[in-house]
Amino acid sequence: MARRKANVTDIWSAWAGLGLLALEAQAVIGMRVMGMHGLWPVGKGEDRKMVSEKPPAFARSALAAAGVAASGGRPDQVLAAAVKPLTRVARANRKRLAGAAVKRRKPPKGRS
Repeated sequence: MARRKANVTDIWSAWAGLGLLALEAQAVIGMRVMGMHGLWPVGKGEDRKMVSEKPPAFARSALAAAGVAASGGRPDQVLAAAVKPLTRVARANRKRLAGAAVKRRKPPKGRS
């Protein structure tokens, strides 16, 4: 069975996923840097977490990309497979860090 060629939408979708990963990662970096300077609320183990989460995330990314490539996937499919695990981690970090800030900014109950 012949493999379908990538069309413009496939390529654009893969690059858009990469762009979204860049935005998620930049937001996380910004919040963490502000947290290091006391401008954003972060947990005590955030510095350790930001270092320890990288190797497993990149390993999952590499395995996903290698699996798609080994099965004959197109370059846009390989890119999408590589980006997906990294985006999942970055998005979870962004939501967690942003949620911590929202919780800290709410006024205590009984005060307005």
